[in-house]
Amino acid sequence: MQNAAFQEKFVEDGPQQVSFSATGGEYFRIWIVHVLLTIVTLGIYSAWAKVRSNQYFYSSTRLAGSSFEYHGNAMAILKGRVIAVLLLLGYQILSHISVSMSLLMLALLLGVTPLLLWKSLQFKLYNTSYRGIRFGFDGNASEAYTHFLLLPLLTITVVLTPFAHQRLKRWQHRRSRFGTSSFRFEAPVGKFYLVYAIMVGVALAAIVGLGLLAFAAQTSAQNLVWFALLFYVVMAALSPLFFTMIQNVIWNHTGLREHEFRCDMKWGGLLWIYFTNMLGIIVTLGLFTPFAKVRAMKYRLESMSMIVNGSLDGFVAAEQEQIGATGEGVADFADFDLSL
Repeated sequence: MQNAAFQEKFVEDGPQQVSFSATGGEYFRIWIVHVLLTIVTLGIYSAWAKVRSNQYFYSSTRLAGSSFEYHGNAMAILKGRVIAVLLLLGYQILSHISVSMSLLMLALLLGVTPLLLWKSLQFKLYNTSYRGIRFGFDGNASEAYTHFLLLPLLTITVVLTPFAHQRLKRWQHRRSRFGTSSFRFEAPVGKFYLVYAIMVGVALAAIVGLGLLAFAAQTSAQNLVWFALLFYVVMAALSPLFFTMIQNVIWNHTGLREHEFRCDMKWGGLLWIYFTNMLGIIVTLGLFTPFAKVRAMKYRLESMSMIVNGSLDGFVAAEQEQIGATGEGVADFADFDLSL
């Protein structure tokens, strides 16, 4: 018995890379059925499609020999999406009746958005578990308004954008927990400013370089078209560059009790996946979409690892109340991405 316990601890101790076993072929079969049922049910089935897709992806994600689980309720998500549709329809109708009423409705939408995003964070984490213990989010409503409403206003002054980004991620990670244990986040503001400075520098260098090439070349209509296309490709390449740098900064400064996380995402690898996925989706008229999603998720997840210091068996589950999915449904409908 002692030898078995020692072996289990030895296996867990040290770097543990995340593995992702989902395949494009398996997910394609799931995805195509979901698309057809969503069309037949006029969108109603989309909530069940989301739950079943998440269950497949979560169960395919393993860390230190154990997989994650998703417990979301499809009916609750559907209610959230219905609310989102009603809010948007209300805004559209009022915009044709009265400008003042449409502005009032817009103000209402902006006013409730931080609350809905906060609820979405709660729902996502509450319905995720690992080794039988659920995650949770302890941030409150007033903090949500600070980080989702007031901080974004700072981005009007461009120089404060990295500061706002760092404060948002600090709040999200420090208020998240696994059972009763809260996560740590120690990335300094300077790291975020460095990432943004590199992005600005690369973008300016690309613009200047392309401008000089365009000036040196003949200014024919055909050349201008090619330079415009090249400019688009270069700018598109900046998105995976930013994502790679910011994810590495965020997760390399995140911990959970005595354990640490590591992210070793490479810009070249992510760039290759982005462009080949886009090409595949275009060539197949969208049928490559599930394969593209699996490829992107596999690369991102398997770039992650956890430096385990000791055993992962010491976490204690917390008593939690059921979290409604209104925010989750609205956030999905509005296509909010909180991962960055």
